[in-house]
Amino acid sequence: MFEKTLPIGSVVLLKNATKRLMILGYSRYQAGDQTKVYDYCGCTYPEGFISPDKTAVFDHEQIAQIYALGYQNDEQIAFRQRLGQVLANRK
Repeated sequence: MFEKTLPIGSVVLLKNATKRLMILGYSRYQAGDQTKVYDYCGCTYPEGFISPDKTAVFDHEQIAQIYALGYQNDEQIAFRQRLGQVLANRK
């Protein structure tokens, strides 16, 4: 499996799920609960972002399968390295 963190736009399926999600962002709280920060937020695929209340939050360990990796370039790779450092300090 791809090491943390997956690029924005990656399409994944979570364990025990039937609907794919597309990664929209990183390090997010669940709406109304700021006690836990999740690795990712995502929207259903292929529908895309519908509204904030239809956005899922999940951790890397919950991913069962990766269907597509989002766009990667030097800027994204450098960002992913910095994000990895921030996330490592968070836990």
